[in-house]
Amino acid sequence: MAAGWLKALDAPMNRGRVKITGLIDTNTSAAEALRDAFALSDAEISDNLATFLDAHDVDLVFDVAIPAARRAIVETALGHGCDVLTEKPMAASLEDARAINAATERAGRIHAVVQNRRFNAGVRRIRAMVESGALGQITGLHCDFFIGAHFGGFRDEMEHVLLLDMAIHTFDAARFMLGADPLAVYCLETNPAGSWYAHDAAANAIFEFSDDIVATYRGSWCAEGANTSWESAWRIIGTKGTLLWDGEDGLSANVVAGDEGFFRPLAAVDVPPVPDEAQTHGHASMIAHFLDAVEARTAPETVGTDNIRSLEMVFAAIESARTRQRVLIARQEH
Repeated sequence: MAAGWLKALDAPMNRGRVKITGLIDTNTSAAEALRDAFALSDAEISDNLATFLDAHDVDLVFDVAIPAARRAIVETALGHGCDVLTEKPMAASLEDARAINAATERAGRIHAVVQNRRFNAGVRRIRAMVESGALGQITGLHCDFFIGAHFGGFRDEMEHVLLLDMAIHTFDAARFMLGADPLAVYCLETNPAGSWYAHDAAANAIFEFSDDIVATYRGSWCAEGANTSWESAWRIIGTKGTLLWDGEDGLSANVVAGDEGFFRPLAAVDVPPVPDEAQTHGHASMIAHFLDAVEARTAPETVGTDNIRSLEMVFAAIESARTRQRVLIARQEH
């Protein structure tokens, strides 16, 4: 992912806004290879973030480490007066996420999470469609994610790999699209026969949201033969009609256009265009949004105090799968 971030920093909207002064990795050979691949000849290599920050005047830390390392990295960066943009998920536990938010408040700095799926044309258009009221009152949101992903590396041994490492994207996008709060969840987590993952790589979840919205998620990272988009396939139902999105270019909506017949007649309606094209370039847009917030000293859209709500959905789903019980997602002050 570090390579992906560096590519995003070289996008026109970000080029020249950040100077990379160091690449920190416990495996310095990996850092050296990254430096060479991106011609970052001025970037120093280190295997210790605290030591590097002690010796250099740094404004930002981009945390692209594995989830287990998240809290230590963010707290170290905040303790050195840096703003931080971190990979998803926000943390490997809710305890760590809350500690990160507390440390951010104490430091008076900005910490945000890369939820690059929010910066997708389809997601932005669906949010605009929901806000327009064209579908009426939203009653249901349903999404499918089925991909046979052979990563190798840490994900193959990671617990709750689908929910924690991937479903966080879908849950966060659902929250954003609906503009509603998650209230409760029932989830079943499994590791299907033939899975190449050590732990559960599939999940089915039912979420209750505010405004009487029900959302369902069906997902697997070991489903071969008919991959969905990485963005999932979506169905959003309102009192007036339904919107479908295949996660790529297929985005359509129909509303009821008459009051007679067993099946009421339907009429296609236009999905609003992207409100701001600059917000549709994934990681590049996410990073630009973060840099804008840092410069203006305002809260980014994916600030940790908000993004923890998406993480709460993940851990509530994990708890539900563990206990085979419906789990409440209590709103807390973070």
